[in-house]
Amino acid sequence: MELPTLILVTQDSTLQQQILSHFKKAFHLVICSSLEDCNGHCREQAIEFILVDLRFLASGGHQEDQSLEMIQKMVPEAEIIMLTEEECPEILERRAACTNIQHIKGFASEAELLLEIDSCLSPEEEVVASESVTMNSLHGGNSERKMPSHDSFAQNSMHDVTSSQVSHEMTNPALQDGISGQFETNSHEMKIMLNELEIAAQHDVTVLLIGETGAGKTHLSRLVHEVSPRRNEPFLNVACGALPNDLIESELFGHVRGAFTSAHADKDGKFLAAGRGTILLDEIDVLGPEQQVKLLRVIETGEFEPIGSNKTHINKARLVVASNMDLQPLVEQGKFRPDLYYRLNMLKFDVLPLRRRKADIVTLAHGFVRDMATKHNIVIDRIDDEFMEALHAYPWPGNVRELENVIRRAVIYCREGILRKENLPSHILMGQIGPTNDPSVVISHKQNDSDRLGDQVAVTEKELIEQALFKNNYSRTNTAKTLGISRVTLYNKMKKYGMNTKK
Repeated sequence: MELPTLILVTQDSTLQQQILSHFKKAFHLVICSSLEDCNGHCREQAIEFILVDLRFLASGGHQEDQSLEMIQKMVPEAEIIMLTEEECPEILERRAACTNIQHIKGFASEAELLLEIDSCLSPEEEVVASESVTMNSLHGGNSERKMPSHDSFAQNSMHDVTSSQVSHEMTNPALQDGISGQFETNSHEMKIMLNELEIAAQHDVTVLLIGETGAGKTHLSRLVHEVSPRRNEPFLNVACGALPNDLIESELFGHVRGAFTSAHADKDGKFLAAGRGTILLDEIDVLGPEQQVKLLRVIETGEFEPIGSNKTHINKARLVVASNMDLQPLVEQGKFRPDLYYRLNMLKFDVLPLRRRKADIVTLAHGFVRDMATKHNIVIDRIDDEFMEALHAYPWPGNVRELENVIRRAVIYCREGILRKENLPSHILMGQIGPTNDPSVVISHKQNDSDRLGDQVAVTEKELIEQALFKNNYSRTNTAKTLGISRVTLYNKMKKYGMNTKK
């Protein structure tokens, strides 16, 4: 029996060996190092399956998207499986959502990846094999393995989806731990917000996230998607601020051919591409008045029309909107519609900047050190106390994202397995604070070394207590002495600010 042909497109030699070992008896395997090579093979022979590894892209995915489009036109009957990292370029996410490409995003281990690929390539393998053994045993024949035909894969696609959904739900940390478990914080204020957000995530309501750039709005949006009933549908991130103003409507609502000069073909917008999934509209404050009216209509009725079309579509996706500045001042300045503001403000969640949750710095830093050490294959045996103290003293105008990048640099330059303060950038050590993402926010520059409450009026009382606790290894006795207050006063203030009083 002639085996179906599987083209593997990858430059990862480890993945090549794993696929060869795992599927050599089930497929005629062809290895290609690029999508261009794959095009050549598609012209020369019949292809049933194509596995494309796009996990380590150096670009935004536009060239790869064009190549995939050509392959789909060339071999429309072929099953295409696309591997990407969890942070997939939006243009590839959209191609997978709008076509029949099967998309595998991120994986915890090589074994998990092979299981995912196996479920896409051979969903009925065990059933067919067992039937083959039974029939051959009845007729006295051998038990040669039979592969299902291309039609049988299509007929059982519903079984495929169900199996992958069950597998995804069993391994999805967000489902197991919830938003609060996946977004670690020691801030009492943030914990309250996360609990409320988790309740909202279970319902089909539009959520508004307000927070400075780098504070974690995108991560929270993904968690909202992952804990919701829409978790198995696409998640699309639309950075409104990165789009030219005259293209935002086309990107959101789509357009028909000839709607404007460069509209050479029909294009589905994000509201169609997302299907029943989730759309994050980031930097919502950049939308113009006309775009705000159309968005309000989508939120209230679900209705929209592509540019140049009279056909009304119904949006089935869930919206999460985000901004790095509060919208109320924009309403007062006439830059944001009051009706849209009040519609969004009903479920508004504030994501605190890192400087307002100092207690999270140590936890986040340890996690980033582990991740970066693994990613860059660098051994970190110990973190010097002065390293952590320097991180804790800095106000982080770039928030969690800035902390992550600083840790990445420190790990790369680490020597002898010990992270020291000398591995940090000079501006962190010198307290040279750059601008925040919100021009209305002004961060006070580094003060003198005194920690007494009366000496630093520019920093909040809560932040001073958190800093003093950290420096004194959370000893309340020593912290109270450092701050010049009694232990009872310290305890009462910690209780007032929702800080952990049980340490």
